[in-house]
Amino acid sequence: MKLKDKIAIVTGGASGFGAGITKKFAAEGATVIIADLNLELANELAAEVSGTAIKVDVADGDSVKAMVDQVMAQHGTIDIVVNNAGIGHIPQPLDELCETVFDRIFSVNAKSVYNMAQYIVPIMKKAGSGAILNVASTGGVSPRPNLTWYNASKGWMITATKGMAVELAPFGIRVNAINPVAGDTPLLKTFMGEDTPEMRAKFLSTIPIGRFSTPEDMGNAACFLCSEEASMVTGVAMEVDGGRCI
Repeated sequence: MKLKDKIAIVTGGASGFGAGITKKFAAEGATVIIADLNLELANELAAEVSGTAIKVDVADGDSVKAMVDQVMAQHGTIDIVVNNAGIGHIPQPLDELCETVFDRIFSVNAKSVYNMAQYIVPIMKKAGSGAILNVASTGGVSPRPNLTWYNASKGWMITATKGMAVELAPFGIRVNAINPVAGDTPLLKTFMGEDTPEMRAKFLSTIPIGRFSTPEDMGNAACFLCSEEASMVTGVAMEVDGGRCI
């Protein structure tokens, strides 16, 4: 029960890596708020883990504020935040991605971290404690062609993590990130462009351990970084990637 009695928000927590993190946190004693655009899916998981589902668009500051206000009204505090919500784009040359898609990628993958910080950091400062975890990507460390703007958004997230960690450490707030490699989640097809055995084999050939990341892998890493076991760990972008970035 590493997270016993903790109040945790997981954005994009209804599916994929977010669902793995939600389930692990709940198993370790946390009360989990599943903040997701897909309220139906979030409600299903909330019933499974005895959590709470809240519909939120993390790219919209007003939506984030309403979600935070609801959590505070129900629980009175927020101990852990996992900024997991994210989107990708179909592999394509960097000069061909349309501006609308570019803007949405940075709104969801980058501005969302800002939006969450605006409303949650003051709560954690007042409490004198807190843990924030940003779900970045191996693409932010070792980018590959044709996913340039997605990779850039995750590189931004890693830099933001380090900056937040330095600034918030005096307030008792730790900030870390995890860098997953591709996982068998709804985003996998987006990254590959097409989901075929040949394309999967191509992706797997870049991962020394020889398999994709799983939601359980992310849940385990996230739980450690958000628990008291990691009380001396801040500003780290942990690669949970089977050796992909070596």
